[in-house]
Amino acid sequence: MTELLPSTNTHGDGLVPVSALPLAPRNPLPFRQRLAAVKSYHTGTEMLRDAGGPVTRIVLGPRWLMPPIVLATSPQAIHDVLTVKDGSIDNTTRVPAELRRVLGTNLVNLPHHEWLPRRRTIQPVFTKQRVNQFAGHITDAAESVCAKWTDGSVIDLDAQCHALTLRALGLSVLGLDLDGRAAVVEEPFNVVFGYAVARALRPLRAPGWLPTPARHRARRAADSLHRLAGQALQACVADPTHEAPLVQALIAATDPITGKRLSDDQICNELIIFLFAGFDTLATTITYSLWQLGRHPVIQDRVADEVAELGDRRLTSADAAALSYTTAVVREALRICPPAPTGTRMAIRDIEVAGYRVEAGTMLAFGRKAVQNDPTLWENPREFDPDRFSPENTAGRDRWQYLPFGGGPRSCIGSHFAMLEAVLALATFVRRYEIRSQNADFPLTAHFTMVADAAIPARVHVRSTGKEARS
Repeated sequence: MTELLPSTNTHGDGLVPVSALPLAPRNPLPFRQRLAAVKSYHTGTEMLRDAGGPVTRIVLGPRWLMPPIVLATSPQAIHDVLTVKDGSIDNTTRVPAELRRVLGTNLVNLPHHEWLPRRRTIQPVFTKQRVNQFAGHITDAAESVCAKWTDGSVIDLDAQCHALTLRALGLSVLGLDLDGRAAVVEEPFNVVFGYAVARALRPLRAPGWLPTPARHRARRAADSLHRLAGQALQACVADPTHEAPLVQALIAATDPITGKRLSDDQICNELIIFLFAGFDTLATTITYSLWQLGRHPVIQDRVADEVAELGDRRLTSADAAALSYTTAVVREALRICPPAPTGTRMAIRDIEVAGYRVEAGTMLAFGRKAVQNDPTLWENPREFDPDRFSPENTAGRDRWQYLPFGGGPRSCIGSHFAMLEAVLALATFVRRYEIRSQNADFPLTAHFTMVADAAIPARVHVRSTGKEARS
């Protein structure tokens, strides 16, 4: 059997037992650099990959203090982490565990055995037909936001896109008008997720029962989010015709196996995480797309020409099929700047990842940003080129080198919704205004997701028409 080891790539074929596989090579970076890379998870995965290879083991202390980490940044390794269906790789790392304690259970933080029935129940809510209904508010929201712009003025793209997503998601997710109420959502989310991430990264933490000031602030912020979600739920219970498509769909959802419905608490928990998942992540994607268009006039003009073919009527979800180049722009933005640059799981038993043994109790990290910007997989990966996503260029590409929404059974349930919203918003903005980015860089930081670390200024000019205006 040992003769098979040098060339083995088992992936479940049983030729070599997992116990006979070698451990992933230990990352050679000095301790301080390793620690800094782990803490900076939006940029650190590329540093760890370059030093230790596509599968590398990071040790920061004794196992009882902090579990070892195995980082996967190759398509095969990420595939092996994300496609496991039996719970042997689970979502039980520290961040989701902390979020469960403070925010309640939802699709993002549930462990496998509880996640399965929740996913079964909610999956039918996100059919394309229903998603088209949820996305109906994005065009009106984009029109209302850019209607306030004046010709030749400088705007903050990030602030404008956050205003857009707050308005659109407030109506589609909660059925509430949140226009101008960013503090009601943004501040509580920052407190809750900041607390969970900070506590998860701390090797020594106060006991969960100790009423620390930070925990009190986090719970108070979580309570405010639950009150908001509860308000939306009760409005729909009192009036079944109330326009809140996602709330109504969750109320009606049943587990196809057990027939059980979601409890009120479960519905509120899901509404909160859907609002969060769409607010910052969608805003960052649209902001980054606009910033890149503002630096690449030729690409921006191609988008404007494509949208102009649809006339001047209000865009709807049915128009997305005709916006193939605009869709490619969004996909390229998500490649370079995925809002969730790194994901984590926990090995519940010894498993194999790309020919290496990963021991039970090891944290598994998979680098979305690292694999999507890997120079061995992408030509000139830092260059913004939407044509990477033309049909001829995507043919034959490894599915696991591009995964902004994850992959496998726990892939993002709202991926079609997010893409539809981003494409329609981008098309609406560009058909109305020419964007000229004022800065050559896009500063990023990561709290729970990756967001702009400063204002993103752009000068906007009213666009007359498409091709005719430039001829």
